[in-house]
Amino acid sequence: GRTDTIIMSTFVLPDGYVGLLSIPRDLWVSIPGVGENRINTAHFFAEAQQAGFGPVLAIDTIEENFAVDMDYFARIQFQGFRDVVNAMGGLDIYLPEPMAGYQEGAHHLTGNKTLAFVRNRQGSDDFFRMARSQLVLRAITEQLSKPANWIKIPAVIRAFSASIDTDIPAWEWPRLVFALLYGGIDDLDNKTISREMTTSYVTDSGANVLLPDWNMIIPLKQEIFGE
Repeated sequence: GRTDTIIMSTFVLPDGYVGLLSIPRDLWVSIPGVGENRINTAHFFAEAQQAGFGPVLAIDTIEENFAVDMDYFARIQFQGFRDVVNAMGGLDIYLPEPMAGYQEGAHHLTGNKTLAFVRNRQGSDDFFRMARSQLVLRAITEQLSKPANWIKIPAVIRAFSASIDTDIPAWEWPRLVFALLYGGIDDLDNKTISREMTTSYVTDSGANVLLPDWNMIIPLKQEIFGE
């Protein structure tokens, strides 16, 4: 199917820097071998041709449009996301403002509620969903970085391993975990392609998409990835 959430990430050791850049699903880009379409359809078109090829074309599409080299991919299913949060004992999250039916303040969410919070569409759009995804990722990292929660990490790893499809080699995982734990929440640099960096557009076929302003997007990408 189409990718629901797309996040470019970088882990820099030994600095402990972790950079995340959320990409709108409706961003109108050039897909190699397909032509212009929403960025989230790259996975769909490739899977329709050959099962398992979706991540390859998704990476090729990102590399071509963002002028960045991607080393690996990680594809996570919704059920796995729920299982990871449940393995943590639920997610403690603080909302700076009302979001997705929740009031401002602290909340404890189960796996199902966390997924529903991220994907909520009522009175929302892709930019709000990306912001919620970033909040959840930051909350997960903060919660797991607390020594009191380290006892839950083996269960989290089992849930994560059961739901992920990735080409990241086994020897890289300890380095990635170290980057998260060593850098901590203060070095987690999470950003999104904002509304101001795109223009709403209706295609000839009547599809509502987002045209990218590369003059604004590329500097943001360089700020995170240094390329």
